[in-house]
Amino acid sequence: MIMKKLFLLSLMLMMPVFAQASGGPSIQLDSIQVDVTDKASLQRGMQTYVNYCLGCHTAQYQRYIRAAEDLHIPEELVTEHLIFSDQKIGEQMTSAMDPKLAAQWFGAPPPDLTNEVNLRGADWVYTYLRSFYADDSRPYGVNNVVYPAVGMPNVLAELQGVQSKTCGEVAKFDDHGAAVIDSLTGEPITEQSCEVFSVAEGTGNMTPAQFDATIYDLTNFMAYMSKPYKSDSQRIGLWAILFCLMMTVLFYFLKKEFWRDVH
Repeated sequence: MIMKKLFLLSLMLMMPVFAQASGGPSIQLDSIQVDVTDKASLQRGMQTYVNYCLGCHTAQYQRYIRAAEDLHIPEELVTEHLIFSDQKIGEQMTSAMDPKLAAQWFGAPPPDLTNEVNLRGADWVYTYLRSFYADDSRPYGVNNVVYPAVGMPNVLAELQGVQSKTCGEVAKFDDHGAAVIDSLTGEPITEQSCEVFSVAEGTGNMTPAQFDATIYDLTNFMAYMSKPYKSDSQRIGLWAILFCLMMTVLFYFLKKEFWRDVH
């Protein structure tokens, strides 16, 4: 009976994982390694977030002053260049957009992005922000490979440019990299594959490499917002481990001293 209950409990805990794995299209995400100790990257990322994201997406669990302190930005520079409303530096990074109007314009209020990297992962955010493409069938003229039928415009189009998408039949491969063969015909099985490529010339202010670097910085800043305590945790954790190792050596010799006359 106990084993059965443990099995059912384990199955219930794993259901969200299965749901996440089965939901949405299977997309090969681009992999990045965020670095919340790179202050220069975080500073650039915060600037991009404030200029291109904060107009619609709040970061209500992040305060300007906390970001200023963690990212080593003087408070006067944050007040002058990164706060565009009548907010004070001690307030949360909230959008001035009325949620009711946003719901009318976009169908739903734009989500808060403070914990977006925790929710979806840095690779997802990085790939998503670089995967918009022109689609005249959509209300804002764009779609997204990672999030099909996305309900937002490509606010970074002036930097990246206008991308197009192409689809075609490609060979299907198994998990070992071997082509999948139809057992009846003996011919390789194909599947439809789509990719975003070809930025229209003259539509973006950045080269692809520059834009990728900008999106990395933006994703890095969002990763910092998701866990602003991460740097402190790593630093404190290191000292805690060193302390434990030192005390282990001390207790070992102390134990030997206490037990020296026992035997």
